[in-house]
Amino acid sequence: MGHGIAQVSAMAGHDVTLRDIESDIVADGIDAIRSNLEGGVERGKVTQEEMDATLANVTGETDLATAVDGADLVAEAVPEDLDLKATVLTDAEDVASEDTTLATNTSSLSVTELARELHRPGNLIGLHFFNPVHIMSLVEVVVGERTDESTREFAVDFVAGIDKTPVVVRDVPGFASSRLGVALGVEAVRMVEEGVASPRDIDNAMELGYNHPMGPLELTDVVGLDVRLDILEYLRTELGERFKPPQLLKRKVRAGKLGKKSGEGFYVWEDGEAVAMSGEWSGR
Repeated sequence: MGHGIAQVSAMAGHDVTLRDIESDIVADGIDAIRSNLEGGVERGKVTQEEMDATLANVTGETDLATAVDGADLVAEAVPEDLDLKATVLTDAEDVASEDTTLATNTSSLSVTELARELHRPGNLIGLHFFNPVHIMSLVEVVVGERTDESTREFAVDFVAGIDKTPVVVRDVPGFASSRLGVALGVEAVRMVEEGVASPRDIDNAMELGYNHPMGPLELTDVVGLDVRLDILEYLRTELGERFKPPQLLKRKVRAGKLGKKSGEGFYVWEDGEAVAMSGEWSGR
């Protein structure tokens, strides 16, 4: 999600450095921003001038110290792994300015736990963006036990300034949106597992009956089945057996069927679009 966060920040006029560990990954991120903007221009949502200005605001970098030099905000968007996120944040803190705000784009992990190894834990806050970032308007601002009030105020102002809606929540397992969203998603997976209905019919029920922009199974594919599994395992540990992952979800992850990013999950994906249902539902 890093390129999405970079895009909306750059569109709001911020100078943005998109950093990753390899130059080709950085280039892919900038290409993804360009592709999103080109799609916006084609649909009349973005002007050519806005596209050009946004791209001019984005630079790529692999060196962390160079990337964070002079930054007001450093936001990590690495996978949902506590140790990995903690390492990235401590590394960033070591080379960032003392007054730089650090943000974690986690959908479920404890901001308080991530702050434990930081020298300045008050500078850390959760900024939970939603996928796709350039379309979704909500950002959860997650306040840890040691987050400074000034950090919270900065984060709320930043989110509002990039034309998103901030929702401030306490640092509890799953926050607000992930806890509710995962609960809906895991029940949808169980329904497929039990043969209640096809993935497409379950998604249609929520899209047409409850006005959801995307059904829970297609959304699981977009988020990543491995990401959803990690979140469920974490919430199961913290909140109990109601978040126990279904065996169907585990089997798909073991098989490498991770959703949109791998080309198959509950749907088969081609060119970023769900073109068919997976497995036994494929001919229906």
